This record gives sequence, C-alpha cells and structure tokens, in this order.
Amino acid sequence: MNKKIAVVTGGAKGLGLAITRKLVEEGIQVVMIGRNESQLEIIASELGQLCSYRAFDLQQLKGIPALIADIILEYKNIDILVNNAGINMKKPFLEVSDDDFASIVQTNLNAVFAISRETIKYMVLAQSGSVVNISSMASQYGIPKVIAYTAAKTGIEGMTRAMATELSPMGIRINCVAPGFIKTAMSSKALDADPERKNKVLSRTPMGKMGEPEDVAEVVYFFSSNASKYVTGVVMPVDGGNSIGF
Repeated sequence: MNKKIAVVTGGAKGLGLAITRKLVEEGIQVVMIGRNESQLEIIASELGQLCSYRAFDLQQLKGIPALIADIILEYKNIDILVNNAGINMKKPFLEVSDDDFASIVQTNLNAVFAISRETIKYMVLAQSGSVVNISSMASQYGIPKVIAYTAAKTGIEGMTRAMATELSPMGIRINCVAPGFIKTAMSSKALDADPERKNKVLSRTPMGKMGEPEDVAEVVYFFSSNASKYVTGVVMPVDGGNSIGF
C-alpha cells in the first residue's frame, strides 16, 4: 500500500527510459506513456512487474482526462508525474509554418499543462505529490532553428514557477530539470550530422563532454523523493556547466 506510483511520459526511450529505469530501481511503480506500443511493451517486459504502460498520443488533449482516470482506477493514486515527452523540429525561423509551430507547442507545452492538471486533481485529494517537468538548454539561451521548441520549453519553466506558487500550499511540489547536451540516439544523430554545432556545444561546456541520460534521471529521482521535500519551483540545469559556459 505504501508503494509510490509514477507516470513518466515518453518513458520508453532516451531520457525517459533512463528516468523510468531509475524509478523502477528505487522500487517505484512506473506507468510509461508513449505512442509506440511495441516499444513500450518491450521496455515493460524488460523492467518487470514495477513497469507498465499506456499507449497514447499526448497531442490528443481531449483524451487525457480519461487516460489519467484509467491509471487512477488501476493504481488508486499518482504520487509522481514526470513530464518528459517532447518532439523537436530543426528548421529556419522563416520556414516554420503556423502548423509546424502549433504541433510542437501542442505536444511540448499544451499536453504538459493538460496532463498536469488532470493528475494534480488527484494529488490535491491526497495533499501530496511531485511533478517534475523537463525543459532544455533552449530555454536558457538562444539556439537557432528551434523557435517552436524554444517557445514551448521556455513556457515549461514559467509554468513550473507558477504551478509551484499555487500548488505547493496544497502539498504538491513542482520542479523542473533543464538537461544540457545528453548522449541519446536523437542528440547523437543531430550533432554528428553537424560537426560545427557539436564543436560549439563541447567548447562552451566547462566539463568538456556530453552528459549521460542517467545524470538527468538521478536529478529527476531527487525531485521525486523525500530528499527534496523542501524544494519547489526550481529549474535545475544538468548540463556540465553549459548554461554558464563562455
């Protein structure tokens, strides 16, 4: 009965998989949300009884209340929500259409708001809970050709502070992790195809290397645990110093 329940969006690959794995290792029941059911099934099978999933496209905002209600019906509570799911689009500013912009914002910002609202309705009843949002270096400084992603991730950080101010008196903590350049399949593909950008990333990172997905997962777990019980409204860069590098 004391087992914590976590929902991790985009929990079956990249940073989300590292987060899912870490929470499971700590004895937390994790429900992954993602679009690729076969991938979700493989990860759930690999991680065992503490890991399950719901296949769902978070762009479908109207379905989110039923999605969360279904998880509550099975697990009775949600103690931790990790808003990790996101999509990106690299395109020159002048070529970004209204539909391009709206699609990125729908998944990366609007869905975060909607799933947080629906989950927190149940957290309020319990007078406890932890929400961990995932932002980006794109919200710490200007990065070209990712205008929609930047707008959404900057919104995440503002929303984190606003949510924390309003919800912390109800026992619900809201924090945010801003990953730097982390070694994932997606980032490796992007940077390996753009040596100039990769060199720029490494040259302005004081630690001189990219991070590991586990580095982000450890901080997400900290925000999810009682070790951070007096921490709320924080945006924590996990970036090897990239955001303050020269």
